[in-house]
Amino acid sequence: MADVLQLLVAGLATGAIYALAAIGFTLLWQTSQTINFAQGEFVMLPAFFVLVAMNLGLPLPAAILLGIAASVLVLGLLFKQLVVDPMIRHGVLPLVISTIALGLLLKEGVKEFYGAEAQPFPPLGADVNVAIAGATISVQSLVVIAVAVVAVAALQLFLAHTRTGRSMQATAQNPAVARILGIPVERMILYTFLINAALTALASILITPIYLAKFTNGEWLGLYAFIAAIVGGFNQVRGAIVGGLLLGVVDNLAAAYVSAAYRSALPLLILVVVILFRPQGLLGRIEERTV
Repeated sequence: MADVLQLLVAGLATGAIYALAAIGFTLLWQTSQTINFAQGEFVMLPAFFVLVAMNLGLPLPAAILLGIAASVLVLGLLFKQLVVDPMIRHGVLPLVISTIALGLLLKEGVKEFYGAEAQPFPPLGADVNVAIAGATISVQSLVVIAVAVVAVAALQLFLAHTRTGRSMQATAQNPAVARILGIPVERMILYTFLINAALTALASILITPIYLAKFTNGEWLGLYAFIAAIVGGFNQVRGAIVGGLLLGVVDNLAAAYVSAAYRSALPLLILVVVILFRPQGLLGRIEERTV
């Protein structure tokens, strides 16, 4: 039982990071019908912003704030204005191709600028373990879970209890009606992109101390976040949370009790099963669209 508890906590920590990235997928789809296949690189890049800031002499807290700010500017504002806005008017497929190209550009750009070698990244918590119910739990995992819970709770409170949050929800549900009601739809969509950038930056800061800063991190992070969003329900934020946590726990348990060689195949298997038996996702709803 101690081993299972240890694996569950580690899985929840990893799953919480997947959930943060998956929430961004979901928010972008709900408000602007945008599928960002560069999401994995959006999680990879902020860690390098922080490392660059630290190399310039800034302490870790200031470097993290600067990295998040740079991510919001580059991966939020500039991404929407320079990639999404010009391409979305041509349809979903050109936009999808553009985000794939952007992901490759970011990956190769980091490789050329910072090198191909993995770089260590300072953890947010002490590199020690604590004993809980006989299990040895990493403090870093507990910090990741705590930060992710606070971030998701803050997002939910913002969406449910602020005027801007409710306007964003109205935009996601029906942009045409939202415009009639006087809601600045374009501004609400921009806020969604900024929130997605902040979430990916937070996910990057949480996961990079565990897996190091590598230009290839986006390949699997983007895949897992996309699978989490689909499995949980692409049109539900709470579905993205459930999907991310499920993948994190299954991944860790599979590595320990099945085979580490097949752990990467299990998320794909879960995706296939969910699509076959519940295509709207575990917590998703069936959408009806006028053709």
